Amino acid sequence: MANSNYPKYTDEFKKSIVTLHQNGKSLSQLSKEYGISMSALSKWVRNLSEVKIDEDTVVTAQQIKELQKRNAMLEEENLILKKAIAIFTPHSNRD
Repeated sequence: MANSNYPKYTDEFKKSIVTLHQNGKSLSQLSKEYGISMSALSKWVRNLSEVKIDEDTVVTAQQIKELQKRNAMLEEENLILKKAIAIFTPHSNRD
């Protein structure tokens, strides 16, 4: 059960804090200035820092995790469909 004593930060706020860190502010400075725990800041930086894949593509660790989860789901669906085809496809006597 979530503890309501912790403040809820918007994704936009988190991204702006990560940008400040990427532009040179240390985590300890940000922690003192905004009253955010070091562990929360570290998690935000880890999940929201952008990685440039090529000229037109920039992704975050969070997006990569979502893509990995989606990929695993699609692989599982594919396996289920292959098994269904094997069950419902009639086999010849030569097999």
